[in-house]
Amino acid sequence: MKVLILNPILFTADNNVIPKVKSIKDTMIYNMCLGFKQLGHDVTLAAAEEYAPAEKEAYDFEILFFKSDFKRIFPPAMLPLSSNLWKYLKRENTRYDLIISSELFSFQSLFTACLCPRKTIIWHELALHPRKLHKLPSKIWYNFIAPLFMRKMLVVPRSEAAYDFIKRYHKKTTPECVEHGVNSEKFKMSAEKSDFFIVISQLLERKNIASIITKFAELLKTERYKDFALYIIGQGPMEEKLKMQTAGLNLQNKIIFTGFLPHSTMREYTAHAKALLIDTLQDNNMVSIPETLVCGTPVITNSIPTNSHIINRHRLGIVKNNWNENDLMEIIDNNSFYVKNCIGYRDNLTNVHSAQLLTDIYKKSIQKQ
Repeated sequence: MKVLILNPILFTADNNVIPKVKSIKDTMIYNMCLGFKQLGHDVTLAAAEEYAPAEKEAYDFEILFFKSDFKRIFPPAMLPLSSNLWKYLKRENTRYDLIISSELFSFQSLFTACLCPRKTIIWHELALHPRKLHKLPSKIWYNFIAPLFMRKMLVVPRSEAAYDFIKRYHKKTTPECVEHGVNSEKFKMSAEKSDFFIVISQLLERKNIASIITKFAELLKTERYKDFALYIIGQGPMEEKLKMQTAGLNLQNKIIFTGFLPHSTMREYTAHAKALLIDTLQDNNMVSIPETLVCGTPVITNSIPTNSHIINRHRLGIVKNNWNENDLMEIIDNNSFYVKNCIGYRDNLTNVHSAQLLTDIYKKSIQKQ
């Protein structure tokens, strides 16, 4: 099939500021496109021009970048609007057998609802109303725009939390969830783990990394765990403050800040860590979770990430609000149990698996029409 994926926002932008990056090949949606390609489909990705990398790079499939309009009213980091994308879809939608659009609350999904609803599925991630303008734009969209113009669209949620949210507004929502798929060729699996934990995150206040540092410091007070280390992978405005916290605890040799790492380097950490640690205050689906699990490495997290339910259900780590050093001890002492479960579940987390699920759901919907 010829597949068009509409995903204007390629990565998270903090405070509506889109950082310039050298490459977009490590983004979730790029690797999802590779999953479709590996299945033999001819795939094209459409993204907002504002997310194009600073340097030219060769891609494994066609990528089209569309300039956003009215940026002050519709920030590209939140709700990009492109008249050029509308014109392209109006002119070229007949070229494609399947169109996958990200989010029901998006202009590109509205465009497809007007132009080609029967060949489009919406892959929906949001599990709550965005807080912008007291949630009013989101509530207006879901309660008025979607029922009027988008009721024929098939919505596929990315998590159980997304399903629970969107089914309240959109009847044509499948109960089958399709998670973010991981490029398993980029993330190697290992059953051998070393004495360290990892954090993979932008260093932002809402990521609550200071809490993780405090919990890890408590672990080190127990003699048998004193040789463990914590690697914090990422960059952001909280970096200096977190380093000061580490210095105040005299743990500079135990807590190492690596800065940003590409997947080619990061996978050495994800493959051999005892666990990935998360204690976020606000998030949707976290791509770092399946990327870590596919390496055979368990995860300790609170219940806020919308894809945390797969960890609980399949015993791939620990999901607990206000987890502490006792949970770190549990993941260390029974690491082989959790690692075995992660390795056994690995194939369900790949980009190929997710791409196959989406195409199967679409084919079933066509048969019912």
